[in-house]
Order: sequence, then C-alpha cells, then structure tokens
Amino acid sequence: MSQTSKIAIIGAGNVGASLGINLAGHGYSIRFGVREGSGVSDELLKKCQGRAEAIHVSAAAQWADIVFLAVPGEAAREAVRSLGEVKGKILVDCTNPVAWGSDGPKLASPAEGSTAAMLATAFPGWRVVKGFSTFGSEFHLNPSVGGTSVDVQLASDDAEAKALVSSIATKAGFTPVDAGPLRNAALLESLAVLWIHLAVKGGQGRQIAFKLLKRE
Repeated sequence: MSQTSKIAIIGAGNVGASLGINLAGHGYSIRFGVREGSGVSDELLKKCQGRAEAIHVSAAAQWADIVFLAVPGEAAREAVRSLGEVKGKILVDCTNPVAWGSDGPKLASPAEGSTAAMLATAFPGWRVVKGFSTFGSEFHLNPSVGGTSVDVQLASDDAEAKALVSSIATKAGFTPVDAGPLRNAALLESLAVLWIHLAVKGGQGRQIAFKLLKRE
C-alpha cells in the first residue's frame, strides 16, 4: 500500500470531526463510522465538502485503507472490537488513557503500558500506529501556529504503516516526527497528559502544541 485516499474515522466528536474536515479538505474520501441508530450532523458533512459520509462502523472499516480511532480512551477496545475482523489494515490510535483526580489529569495506562499496545495485542490483525494524540482538536482542524506547522509524533513497529501515516500528516499540514517503535506510545500518551495539564490546570489554554526544535 503506497498511498491511500480512503480514510475511516471512528468517532465524530471534537477530534474526529476536526480531523475529518481537515483530511476531506485535502482531498481524502472520509467515512465516519457510526453505531446502529447513530449518525453525524449534516453540518459536519457539509464542512467536509461532499467528500464524507456516515456509515456503520464495520462497513467503514471494510471500506477504508486506514482507520483513525478518535474515541475516548476508555472506549478504545470496544470501538475496535466493533469494527469486526480486519487483517492488514492500518489503525491510527488517536486516543489517550486519561483519568481525572483532584489535582488534574493523570495517566491511566492499561497493563500493556499504553492504549496503542493494548490494541495491538488484543487485535493483531491491525497495523497499529500511535499518533495525532498530543494536542487538542483545534489543531486537528488547523495544524498551524503563526505559519509554523504543528508536530505530530508517530510511533509504530510497522515502518511502512508509519511512513504512510506520515505522508497523510504532511499533506494535511502537520510536521510528522518519527517517535520510534510502538513501545514509545506510552511516552506519547504521557505527553498528552502533560498537554492536558498545561492547557487546563496550568492556565495555558488550548491553543498550545509541542514543537521539536533543531539547531543546524
């Protein structure tokens, strides 16, 4: 699989909707995967410029080349289970295992060390890539700050899958950063918790993102 134009997004909340609008605006065909009796708003589909539809989650997974998982972290396992039997397709895990305490957000990792690792273990048919998870939904829609593109860190044990997701990120306006093997998904999920703390408890607000700076 050298390129793709067919992307499914599971979850049409702030992250899923924003990502769908962005990707559709860059020429990708989008299918929002929804459960029986659910749907997405006509306004969202309109913002996707005629390149998006809402279909059942399992149909979306079968149709797409790549699936972006954009649901709450605690719903990740069941959401992937609902996609049905899939082999050899790429799953981009945009979720984070976050719990809230009196002092703010904290990491609530599963036994496997990260949600991404848990999904890769539970559903070995998927080629899991961790990414699009260390900033708020505002940047899924518009990944630019003053003309500088936001970094999207990608971790995976599948080099080909990571390269393809990287190319999608670049086309959508992000700067992809290779974050190494899937075990580093745990670090990215920790980074996401730090982002949430800075944005919510630290008073920085949501218009912040992490950037890798390199001295030449």
